Amino acid sequence: MNFSTLFRTKENLSLDKNTLTILRYIAIIGQILAISIVFYYLNLPFPIKESYLIISLGLVTNLYLQFGIKINQLKDFYAAPFLLYDLIQLSALLYLTGGIFNPFSFLLVIPAIVSSTFLSMGITIILGLITSILLFLLSFYYLPLPGIDFMSFPEIYKTGILISILIGLIFLSYFGIRFAGEKKKTEEAFKKLQEVIYKEYELESLGGQAAAAAHSLGTPLATISVVAKELKKEIGDNNDLSKDIDLLISQSKRCSEILKRISKKQIEEDKFFSSTKLENLLEEIINSFKETSSKEITLVSENDRNKIDIQRSAEMIYGLRNFIGNAIKFSKSKVNIFLISNDKEIKIIVNDDGPGFPKDIIEKLGEPYIKSRSLELNSNSGLGLGTFLGKTLLERQNAKLLFKDDKNLGGASVVIIWSPKNILLNA
Repeated sequence: MNFSTLFRTKENLSLDKNTLTILRYIAIIGQILAISIVFYYLNLPFPIKESYLIISLGLVTNLYLQFGIKINQLKDFYAAPFLLYDLIQLSALLYLTGGIFNPFSFLLVIPAIVSSTFLSMGITIILGLITSILLFLLSFYYLPLPGIDFMSFPEIYKTGILISILIGLIFLSYFGIRFAGEKKKTEEAFKKLQEVIYKEYELESLGGQAAAAAHSLGTPLATISVVAKELKKEIGDNNDLSKDIDLLISQSKRCSEILKRISKKQIEEDKFFSSTKLENLLEEIINSFKETSSKEITLVSENDRNKIDIQRSAEMIYGLRNFIGNAIKFSKSKVNIFLISNDKEIKIIVNDDGPGFPKDIIEKLGEPYIKSRSLELNSNSGLGLGTFLGKTLLERQNAKLLFKDDKNLGGASVVIIWSPKNILLNA
């Protein structure tokens, strides 16, 4: 793991300044209330002036953070000094009030937890190590706990407190790192998903825009043609100009024919896009792959008894194309696609004779950014983003997906299931 990976310098990691400011104000107010209640209400003596001084320094740093720092998103090396100061400040207060035996000593883990959620792993590790060192020091060097300075705690009890806080530190830091990492991966994957859907709908809308252009340009092109013919009559026997006029008339006619074809094609596409059979949709997708692949792709639809019309959507097309395309990509020579339907369910099964799903990731299929260790698949496999996109898009169309091994061809099997009622919700 190199420096750029550990500190994720290439990623846009940051901690919102207002969030950090509010958190620090909460901590400062809590510290003031805690020491004031213990000293003035419970009448338990401890160095109150030194404690107020330490808290005052923390207040000054927070005022500087709020009004002196002009940027709103604090990068690693801007946020880390404030978190480090909070760690040292709290340690100083704990030193004055019983060290690790103070009930508030567990709060030492907070700076590392904040870092693990918002900042890089490198900063979190540094803060975690400093926290561990401070915990060890506070186990041996501290002023008596207010009110019970006469009591001697057993060493095993002190060791238990230290270990419990360290375990909490490690557990919560790891959770924060994993939570932040998973959230970031999911956000990136959904961003890709939105881009895919946007492109699909953009392509779909181009036909409609072309038809509108054909309709709008028809009149001016007809006018150009009429005016050109009138000019040709006026010019008479002037051969040079007559050739130019003939060229103008022929090109305007050509433009009209092109626009008519575009308009006619769009009308046909509109009828096709509005409603289609699932079998027809699968045949269209399969034919598009047959143009670029020599592998045997077979659609078996003899058990399609529930031949209902469905709404053709960009989400469904992309999802089906993704899984059929993956089967073709990883297959050796053969892909079988089964369309099975009855009154209870509609099922599409995509089987191939490839190596099948790798055992180390089959339980995680559908999650973004996963990588198999299988040597057989590494040359072709990506990071699972395509599977995530396809699965998410089909699930948005009320489908359920299963990933398993195919017993017939020996490769992978993707099962996509709808209930007739749910698939009709898209119509």
